[in-house]
Amino acid sequence: MKTGLLALLMMSSGMAFAQDYCPVIPRPVSVTETNSQFLLHSNTPVVLNDAALNPIAQYLQEELLKTQGITLGIQTQDLIRQPAIRLVLSAKKKTAEGAYLLEINKDGVTIVAKELSGMFYGTTSLMQLIRQSRNIKGSLSLKGWKMEDQPAYGWRGFMLDESRHFFGMEKLKSIIDWMAFYKLNKLHWHLTDEPAWRIEIKKYPKLALVGGAGNYTNEFAPAQYYSQEQVKEIVAYAAKRFITVIPEIDMPGHATAANKAYPEFSGGGAPGHPEFTFNPGKEGTYAYLTNILKETNVLFPSAMVHLGGDEVSYGNQKWATDPDIRSLMTEKKLAGTKEVETYFMKRMADSVYRMNAKLLVWDEMADAGLPKDKTIIFWWRHDKPEVLQSTLSKGYETVLCPRLPLYFDFVQDSTHTYGRKWSKLYNPLESVYSFSADNYQSQAVQKNQILGIQANLWTETVQTEQRLDYLLFPRITALAEAAWSPKEGKDFQQFMQRLKGHLALYEAEAIYYYDPFPSRKYPEPVKVGKGMKRFNTEL
Repeated sequence: MKTGLLALLMMSSGMAFAQDYCPVIPRPVSVTETNSQFLLHSNTPVVLNDAALNPIAQYLQEELLKTQGITLGIQTQDLIRQPAIRLVLSAKKKTAEGAYLLEINKDGVTIVAKELSGMFYGTTSLMQLIRQSRNIKGSLSLKGWKMEDQPAYGWRGFMLDESRHFFGMEKLKSIIDWMAFYKLNKLHWHLTDEPAWRIEIKKYPKLALVGGAGNYTNEFAPAQYYSQEQVKEIVAYAAKRFITVIPEIDMPGHATAANKAYPEFSGGGAPGHPEFTFNPGKEGTYAYLTNILKETNVLFPSAMVHLGGDEVSYGNQKWATDPDIRSLMTEKKLAGTKEVETYFMKRMADSVYRMNAKLLVWDEMADAGLPKDKTIIFWWRHDKPEVLQSTLSKGYETVLCPRLPLYFDFVQDSTHTYGRKWSKLYNPLESVYSFSADNYQSQAVQKNQILGIQANLWTETVQTEQRLDYLLFPRITALAEAAWSPKEGKDFQQFMQRLKGHLALYEAEAIYYYDPFPSRKYPEPVKVGKGMKRFNTEL
């Protein structure tokens, strides 16, 4: 371990050339060259010491066929000692969850891990090395490396908003593939909001059929949503890649699309946010939403449901005069609308807890008095550090996703004109890379209270796949390294050298990425009227 860290320090101090950097992102904890090479071809077997490794070996098979045209066989016994890729589960080595050892030398590739997630991450590191090696007539010469690696944080997340603009199965699977490639392991799926409702609920079919119509820029767009069968397919696809999918059903605000389908449960809104809330004063609202959550929970084995709980004040003006809510306030001795909001969330939280699931909420709920052992708070308001301090002091498990620098709808270059800024501040690649959850550990009252970090991509300005790619790539690499790699030894310039090889992978897959180097190959996709200017990726 010390040898690898020393090598990293040498590289960051300029004692190694760029081409000698191990091209894996996120940067492994420890990595050294073995001064050896291994020739990989279709006759190379994948040898397993445990049948439980079969799904990971099959994943490796599929990726090699898809990206390299190489077909490998799998065997469970090392009958002939020959050059091979060897996947070894070993309970003897005491390592953190997700840890692995990877060595490439003339005798082949060996990956050792204590459990399956570590083996998968070792396999993705191998795939990165393979995809950045030259393929000459179906053979790959892999440079020799030895690495010891493990994640700094267990929550390495990405949130995609599909209410404002819908992207569909093919694009979502592609994002999951890239998340897995970079060892991200939590997909927070924002499925409901003001513009549209994107998940089928069988008990309330109009949620998808009526609420699924429209998007942020076109209220008349045809209904688009995920059927329950499609949801199950996405969840299984992600699970094979060791990614947990967590649904968000936003409440009590951001409910406009749902209220369009079932207006009887609306609590009203405001001029800029019509029919924005559910009605906390109607008993039927709780039964309605609980039924929705029950179906949702069945589809997502994560045993976690995000209920939002943010920005309710944008559209709860009618709460103060609604007769049902006024009756509730009198009966429960609630002083104002904030207390009504807390009452509502506690009741819906109980529904989540009865399903044996954890409740996830945005940081507005930090003072709602929710049980700390059953609740995870997402700190997003970077301008309110006192909210994070309060959240941690109360003992809540916390995910860090502050707007600066982890909102990917913010622009990433001073020349970009379409997207968000915060008092002229934006989220360039270096800011994402430099973010460290370690900087907040002193505020935590218990070990492992900060679960990790997450980037959020809200899609008001994301009308096309091109713009989605442009905002996500290559910032996904910086996110991955911020979440996985230790703070010590981080070097942005060295990271940028490693990044160059990954940009070539984006080129190969026709991803319309932002180029942080002077070449600036692709211009920013920008809004033109109601649409988005689309650029030829061959420019």
